[in-house]
Amino acid sequence: MSNSRLTRDNPLLSRPKIREIDLTESQTPSARKPIVSCEINFTTRLSSKVAGYVELGLAESTRRAYAADLAHFEAWGGTIPASDGTVASYIADQAELLSVATLCRRLATISKAHTTKGLTSPTSSELVKATIKGIKRSLGTAQTEARPLLKDDLFAMLDGTGNDIKSIRDRALLLVGFAGGFRRSELVGLDAEDIKLVRRGIIVQLRWSKTDQLGAGRKIAIPYGRTRWCPVSALDTWLSLSAIERGALFRCIDRYGQIRNQRLSGEAVALVLRERLAKTGIDPAGYSGHSLRAGLVTSAAMAGASTWKIRAQTGHASDAMLARYVRDSDMFTSNAAGAIL
Repeated sequence: MSNSRLTRDNPLLSRPKIREIDLTESQTPSARKPIVSCEINFTTRLSSKVAGYVELGLAESTRRAYAADLAHFEAWGGTIPASDGTVASYIADQAELLSVATLCRRLATISKAHTTKGLTSPTSSELVKATIKGIKRSLGTAQTEARPLLKDDLFAMLDGTGNDIKSIRDRALLLVGFAGGFRRSELVGLDAEDIKLVRRGIIVQLRWSKTDQLGAGRKIAIPYGRTRWCPVSALDTWLSLSAIERGALFRCIDRYGQIRNQRLSGEAVALVLRERLAKTGIDPAGYSGHSLRAGLVTSAAMAGASTWKIRAQTGHASDAMLARYVRDSDMFTSNAAGAIL
């Protein structure tokens, strides 16, 4: 790797951990209308300096979710403050349209909108509790899980890629995403400055994540591969051909094969994955951007890796968070029916 873009003296440059946020604006033009009567306001009686920090205490994605939830409640006919009867009617009306998980999030948002104004939350009433309990019993609480992309399917998919610039980018994207056990937002949020070459592979400086909104950061090691598809080599090839030295690591490519100075979105990870699966002849249904992360956990568990080693790679807070992946991968090990049939 004499001409490698992954150099040992590549500095890990710092970036601002907190961005200025405006609750009344979003990244898309269609969402730039202010939420008038349902805005969560922490700051009406605080100094501007204190108010600024309080507002930044919420992650941008959380603020957008709050605003969207309250806008939906208001469009339905709700107001803040709301009675428990109104809230119960709202979730009952939406029970056939929204998932249980979404309804619970809406209740949490409505509760937050009340408590931050010093009001008693109607969601704590027995009426609302009984209503959501009945909805859960009626519809069930199981969440749709992304299908894990296992190592063999990943390799089969990569075997079908070519040598064009998009294929080179996609190989690096998928292999780094899988090997690092990254969430899609973490993967597309990486910058070239976050990558450092060491003797045994690369170290990725993850500066923020869904569970690290304060930006404490952590480091993830991705070793050189021992199989035909090495994530370190794939990333080095992408960086060498793209000449990316700073800024977004994974970028958009237009129809003419030109690399644009635009970071890939989280949704693009799922689109790339499904497109490559379909070209391989694998049904892409059920796969999402989370499939890379789930695939690493499941594949590592099947290979006998310890849960604490898997957690060190993925950043899961506890073994309980890994339980469903490990359990699913271990279902056929010492299976009771297999022992007698």
